[in-house]
Amino acid sequence: MRVKIEEIKDQGLQLKESLGLEQLRAALEGSGFQATEPLAVSADLRKVSGGVLLKAQFTERVDTQCKRCLADATLTLPVSFTLNLVPQSLARGEDVLDEDEVEEKDRGHGESGGSFSINDTDEEVFDGKVIDLEPIVREQAILALPMNALCREDCKGLCAQCGQNLNEKACACEAKSEDSPLARQLKKLKIQS
Repeated sequence: MRVKIEEIKDQGLQLKESLGLEQLRAALEGSGFQATEPLAVSADLRKVSGGVLLKAQFTERVDTQCKRCLADATLTLPVSFTLNLVPQSLARGEDVLDEDEVEEKDRGHGESGGSFSINDTDEEVFDGKVIDLEPIVREQAILALPMNALCREDCKGLCAQCGQNLNEKACACEAKSEDSPLARQLKKLKIQS
């Protein structure tokens, strides 16, 4: 999934590429998600302002465990993203600033030592000659994974007392009354006021 910059003509370049199942599984390793099929990526690349504008989309299908009921869940995640691909020579104005200006700019950052700016969040740097889309697509596939995957939106989860999956059937447990020492003290305070 490598694109040479000279392949991108004035009208842009449309690509249909694939990220293999093994590559995707390796990227998701340790995440709790298992890829079930390769990614079919549609990408549009256009030259703009010395860089390249990348618009891409794909649908990711993964298996995981529901966070509420622990049942197996299959998720279909549509992903679309836009990134500004900036050549290293243009990144952060490196080729424009002379040595004195660089020192002045660094002093403006203070003691933090950080150079990250919120304006850089939709930028990706490349060498200026070849764009490797594979790491970009892998990163977007990871970013698309939900923090709390559910088997369905209205998942009832497990009973806190007996562990019954409440999606399958209701359990016979009674609602536990709050009879902890803290609850008793709070009740006393409420009665006194």
